[in-house]
Formats: sequence, C-alpha cells, structure tokens
Amino acid sequence: MFEKVKELLVEELSVEEDQVTPEAELVNDLGINSLELADLVMLCEERFGITIDDEDAQKFVTVGDVAEYLSDKAE
Repeated sequence: MFEKVKELLVEELSVEEDQVTPEAELVNDLGINSLELADLVMLCEERFGITIDDEDAQKFVTVGDVAEYLSDKAE
C-alpha cells in the first residue's frame, strides 16, 4: 500500500520520489499544504473506492499513516 500512496504523491502532487518514505511527514518533510492534503484524500477515495472522514484525514501525519489507514480500510 505504501508504494501506491508514494505513486499518488509523486504523480499527482509532484513530490520528489526520493523524499517519500513511510516516516516522511506530509507537511513538514514533503511540504504538502492543506489544499494538497485535501487533494490527496480525494485521490485516495477515488482510487481505492472508500470514504475518508475528515476526522480520520486529520490524523494523517506521515506517509505511513496514510498507507496504514488505506490498508485497514481495504481489508
């Protein structure tokens, strides 16, 4: 799942591929702003056919958080 999230970040939000690690913080390390975070949530919802509550999205601090959340939802 991490690789799929990484792909989204690189392709859709123009994040440098070598910066994307499970520990990388979306805002502090990757420079994603609140609008881009909303885009990421929408992209994940579309790509994985799920709904992500705003409450849950606010818990996305690292790339790993997003991947873990999506893995849990996919089960």
